[in-house]
Amino acid sequence: MTLLKYKRGYPVAILVGLEEDKAVLWKIFSKVAKPENTVRMKGPRNDPKAAYSFHETIINALRPTLKEGVHSIILASQPRTNHAQEFINYIREHHKWLTQGPNKTAFSIITGSASSPSQVAALTRTPEFHTLISETTAEETENLVQILEKRLNTADQNSAVSFSLEEAENLILKRQEPSRPKPEYLLLTDRFLAGSRQKNRLQRLMQIAKNKRVQTRIINAESPAGKRLTQLGGIVCLTKVEQTFQKH
Repeated sequence: MTLLKYKRGYPVAILVGLEEDKAVLWKIFSKVAKPENTVRMKGPRNDPKAAYSFHETIINALRPTLKEGVHSIILASQPRTNHAQEFINYIREHHKWLTQGPNKTAFSIITGSASSPSQVAALTRTPEFHTLISETTAEETENLVQILEKRLNTADQNSAVSFSLEEAENLILKRQEPSRPKPEYLLLTDRFLAGSRQKNRLQRLMQIAKNKRVQTRIINAESPAGKRLTQLGGIVCLTKVEQTFQKH
């Protein structure tokens, strides 16, 4: 995996390099790693207020990628430091929505530095990193498949599952009536994407889905979640009716 600016592939995970005085965020694609943001510590780590503000700023920096549908996060910190575990503890205390519920995020910790391009290039080449990526994304996508299975097994007029590119386009590209189910997830395997004869059409659909805040995830076809998607045709769009409440 390199740090080039072309042939990025598709988003796989977020890498957060946690240092004494900063956190550097990287978006890991299937072919490259791209720098996203740098959050700096304003004060000493042993100052509770400074630590709280630092961790909260990291959460806010993660939100845009999380909203896109990437919920696999690798935390990297140097040997003999507990920066990654401190961040995990903060999340468990203040942001339970990240670790609980159907749309939870999968976290993993790796020892190493990830604050510069050369450090990330070295880290992402290690077998340990590739194993961790596979395990973390498998955990995340298994959560998505659980949502899918629940939708498939529940006869609910407020949600629906579509199984083709055409049906996904109909749901995502066309304007839907307020009472109709809205696209919530677009899931497809990397094999479906690679083998598509209409890549431009598919890329356009994924870009518009992203713009409309439909959580889009490309899943390894060899993973358990990918094998289940393959059984369903390789692409699935999940919809749900937005809940509206009337004021009395």
